[in-house]
Amino acid sequence: MIDNTPVKLAFAWLIPAVGAAIFVTIQCFSYLNGYVSSGGTMQAMTFGPVALWGVSIFYGGWVVPPLLALAGRRATDWAMLVLGGLLFLMSTLAGVSDGLRDGGHLVGLELLAVTLPGAVALIMSWRHIRSN
Repeated sequence: MIDNTPVKLAFAWLIPAVGAAIFVTIQCFSYLNGYVSSGGTMQAMTFGPVALWGVSIFYGGWVVPPLLALAGRRATDWAMLVLGGLLFLMSTLAGVSDGLRDGGHLVGLELLAVTLPGAVALIMSWRHIRSN
């Protein structure tokens, strides 16, 4: 019988990755909506090259845990758990703090799109490691 647990884990880690992308997109549109509705009186956010690279690397890093899950080795399972846990924790903290600053609807979106599926993926990863 073929073991499809790595595929299930990869899929479990893809869901919060997609949720993080959706959260960032809606956060950007929410900020843009606030900026336009204020008539341009809000201070515009500007990012330097280093900040743009940092954000790109952070959100691009969400692709790594599903790839590590597909490898299916003990070391990559632990790397998946640690890296996925760090991404989950940092995304939750950053999303909640951004949501408190920019609007309560973003906090709810963060908790629903990233935190909840991320917690499920963490639990599935931990159970997978414990069972092997």
